[in-house]
Formats: sequence, C-alpha cells, structure tokens
Amino acid sequence: MNVDKTMIKAPVIAFLGIGLMGRPMALRLLGAGFSVRAWNRTAAKAEALRTAGAQPCAAVGDALHGAQMVISMLDDGAAVAAVIDAAWAYLEPGALWIDMSSIQHGEALAFHARLDAVRCGFLDAPVSGGVAGAQAGTLAIMAGGAADNFAKAEPVLAAMGKATLVGPAGCGQVAKLCNQLIVGATLNIVAEALLLAQAAGADPAAVRQAIRGGFAESRILELHGQRMLERNFVPGGQVKSQLKDLRNVLVAAAKAGVMLPLTSLVTASYESIETEHPHADQSAALLALENRNPGQRLGNLPDQLP
Repeated sequence: MNVDKTMIKAPVIAFLGIGLMGRPMALRLLGAGFSVRAWNRTAAKAEALRTAGAQPCAAVGDALHGAQMVISMLDDGAAVAAVIDAAWAYLEPGALWIDMSSIQHGEALAFHARLDAVRCGFLDAPVSGGVAGAQAGTLAIMAGGAADNFAKAEPVLAAMGKATLVGPAGCGQVAKLCNQLIVGATLNIVAEALLLAQAAGADPAAVRQAIRGGFAESRILELHGQRMLERNFVPGGQVKSQLKDLRNVLVAAAKAGVMLPLTSLVTASYESIETEHPHADQSAALLALENRNPGQRLGNLPDQLP
C-alpha cells in the first residue's frame, strides 16, 4: 500500500528486530518511502536490507539517534525489555515507541509506564496475518494507547496493514490474545475435521471444498486446511510462537478471573509437539493430533518441515 505523506512530516524510523515478520514489515515501510534504520541482534539480517534502502545499524543506540519513531518486532517481552534497556540513553522526549511484538498484557503496561515517565509515547500494536500478510502489507494491527499517539503512528502503520485503536495501553495485546485464542483453537478443529473425514472414508480434500462457503468457512480452513492436506509445515507462524501466545492468554485469563477450558486443551495440544517441532508452522496442530491417533495419518505426502 502506498502511503500519502503529503500531510505529514515523515519520521525517521528505527526498526528493531529483522526476523521472520520484521523483515517484510521493514520492507513495506521502505517501499512506502519511509526512512528506516534497521537493527537486529544478528547484524547480517539488518545488513541484508541495505540494498532495499535501509540504513543498517550495528548498535541499538545508532538506530535510535535522531529517530522520531521506534518500532520493535521481537520474540517476547524479555527481548523487548532488553532492547528498551539498551535504547534508554538514546531516547529523546517526544519519541514514539511502537511495540509490535506479541507479549503479555502486563508487560505492555509496564513498558508504557516506563516510557511515559521520560515523556516518550508508547503503543502496543501486535499484528495478525503471518508472513504472507506482512509481505502483502495486509496485517491486522491491534493498537493500544493514547489517541494522539495512534494518530501519529497511523500513516506509518498503514504501510504494513490496517490498524485499529482498540483501547488504552495494553489493550492491543488483549486483542492479539483474543485473536490467537481463536486462531489456535480453529487450527486444531480443522485438523480434527480433516482427519475424521479421511478416517471415516471420505476424501478430506473434497470435504474441505464442500464445506467452504458455509458457516464453517474461515481463513484457517482456506489456508491452513490446504497446508495440512499438503503436509506443508514450513512456517509461517511457528509452533513456539503460537504456544507463547496461548500461554499468555492463560496468564491474562487468570488475572482477569475467567476460565478458558478450550484454550487450555489447545495449549496442551501444542505443548505435545513443542520439543519435536518448535519451528514448524502452527498448522502442525495436525501432527499433534496424529500423535494421539496412532495409525491415522492425513494423506500420503511426505512432511515438509523446517
């Protein structure tokens, strides 16, 4: 998506975390004409963006020097905290930090309080849509924070997808947890439906096609149902990432005083393949299900694994 920046002064952006998702997101910003300084713990990943127009930076401080906006896309809350520590001496009052990582609600609130104390803005803005969505610039971006900070960030976020302000700081992570709860559960249900179809004598590919367009239709059935039929478990979103999010859901549920029994079952399903297939695509929910059903296997194609 091309972003009309005629009405705004385009900020210099420090992009921290050039990983599976961060790389295509940074490329979308570069393609939209933004000035991007790229940092990654593995420096070669940031360096690889030089040809696309980014300025690779060896240190976090180098990336932040003079940057009006910081975007972090990191593994977890501990990684975000460590990067904030490294950036602390270089933050300028008035800068806006947008954390697009998937972290705990409480961690987002702590980061907001810490940055607010030095007059820096903060948005927690996790995303959904996977690598394909990041590449296409069609991510669903769930933002928590002040309305004025969201207004500053929205033209930048628009280069990566559709952003929605869902509430004050921390609420972006709440929305992401709700998203992951639905995604994780649906992945497991699609796996069960396809395995049942085959075990009961039907053609699972034909069953998937027959029920598409009805009430069972979903992006999960469309994309990950096909992945399961092809036994394509090359990520995409990884098992370890899905499991991290589901555990965060359960933490948030405990703090809110609600029971989520289905989420507990889905979490246990992913935990059963956590050691064997941590980097497999989240559609490997099928592998967890097959492990519980010895002798049952969807199709006869070989597994495609990372």
